Formats: sequence, structure tokens, C-alpha cells
Amino acid sequence: MAGDLAVVASADVHAAVRTESVILIAELRNFTRMSEMLEPERVLALVDRFFETAARCVQAHGGLPMSVHNDSLVAAYYDGTPQDMGRNAVRGAQQLFAEFDALAQEWERDFGLRTAMSLGMHRGEAVYGEAGPRSERRQVVFGDCVSIAERLVHRARAGELVLSDAVMGVLPVEELEMDAEPLPPLELHHRPAMRIYGFLRDERLDFTT
Repeated sequence: MAGDLAVVASADVHAAVRTESVILIAELRNFTRMSEMLEPERVLALVDRFFETAARCVQAHGGLPMSVHNDSLVAAYYDGTPQDMGRNAVRGAQQLFAEFDALAQEWERDFGLRTAMSLGMHRGEAVYGEAGPRSERRQVVFGDCVSIAERLVHRARAGELVLSDAVMGVLPVEELEMDAEPLPPLELHHRPAMRIYGFLRDERLDFTT
């Protein structure tokens, strides 16, 4: 498995693989307001700092940053056992929350606007390889696993991580620094509802003040 994805991660890949993974999606919250008030060059520089921070935290725990969509980063953990993938993904999320807090404080101090980050995480099979127009082909990850992770990040409130039972079921929770709480199940079309959990904040972030 790891050998296959080492090939997929190389610059000249044309093969495709399907393998079990943990998909992590990190999404900026309230950045739209900042992007509307700052000059375009500054907006791009700031969002680049978010993507660089997220990618560094993902890579520090064995993950692979895959793609950027609007103000979200999609990353994959694929190496080792399911327990390894789940543990590494959550530790990457913990590091990302810690590092983003400092970045958000800096942005609030410098620009007077509060931002936050939310995370969604799911474990399942995903397809890796290259796709896109012939002149713009790039590494991609597809599959139900990615779609569900995206739905979970939309369930997360600002500053929180929501993850599926498929991830929780393989986590050695005693080794983690956050407590997960059960949330209302995720309703899926033509499938049983999915149990999900959240690493939640004590107080909900409010961007209206």
C-alpha cells in the first residue's frame, strides 16, 4: 500500500490506485470578509499562509496534501495500519489547530477580523492518480471517502473537528489530547445514517461582534 502511494506522490505519475485512507479537509471560516476588505495581493498571501501551515502539519504526521478548493485543503493519510492512519490524521489535526490559533490571533490583531478553521475527517477507500485537462493534469483523490469528509467539515462549527465512526473506531483514544462527543448522525442517501463525533469547543465562536 505505502509503496503504491509513494509512486502516486511522485511528480511523473500516470498510474492510478485505490486504497484505504483517512481523508482530512481543513476549511477556513470567515475569511471571505477579510478577502472583501483587503487588496487582492494581500488576500492571496494570507490564504497561502493558511495552506502552507495546513500542509506542514499534515506532512509532519505522514499525510499528503492533495488539492486546494476555494478556502479548503484536502489531505490524505494512507500509510500503515488503519490505527496508524487514524492516529496520524488526528495528531495532524491537533497540531494544525494549535498553529492556526497563533495565525488567527495575528490576523485579528493586524486586520481587526476574526477567522477560524474547521476540520472534517473520514476513513474509507479512495482513488489516487492524475486527472484534468491534458495540459493541466495534476494529482487528485476521488471517492465517497472524500465526499463524506467534505460533508463532515460542513457539519463542524468554527474551530471544531467532526469525524466519522470509521475513524473513531480505529483511534487509540487514550493517546489523544482531545475528547470526542457523539453528534446527531449524518444522514446518507439510500444508506444507513452514519455515526459521527466532534472534538468541540466549550464556547461557540461568534463572528458577528
